[in-house]
Amino acid sequence: MRQLRAGGMIALSLATALATALAPQVAIPAREAADCAEPLTQAAMNICAVQDYARADAELNRVWRELRIVAKRADEHSRADGRPGHWASLLEAQRAWLGYRDAHCRLVGYDARGGSLEPMLVSGCKTELTRARTQRMRELLTNQVSGEAKAGAEK
Repeated sequence: MRQLRAGGMIALSLATALATALAPQVAIPAREAADCAEPLTQAAMNICAVQDYARADAELNRVWRELRIVAKRADEHSRADGRPGHWASLLEAQRAWLGYRDAHCRLVGYDARGGSLEPMLVSGCKTELTRARTQRMRELLTNQVSGEAKAGAEK
């Protein structure tokens, strides 16, 4: 990973340039960014929606770390039957879900494509789907047959 291909460096440079170019367009006064109880502008609503999504994503990542440990521990005690293990299945499911979330929420945002409302629609969609996914992941911390917490799950 120490060496980057020229194409990768170009993509990274383009991404950095794009982020830098777009940054001034989303800047709003600090008082608006901090008041998500009653945001007054679309820009403030967009920022609050992003912050709400960031909280949902942080919780998903907390549960993910716990579930990853549980899945890897379950693999230590599983018999080899030629099927993917707990960890491989969890990772495959999460990668598929991430692709679904991003494509679905992009589509939701297209209802306001190119408009100032689009970022709020995308963030709201991601928040909703992320909270639902977090709940599904929490359910995986419990044995579906016995109802007991799986080994390694926080109690």
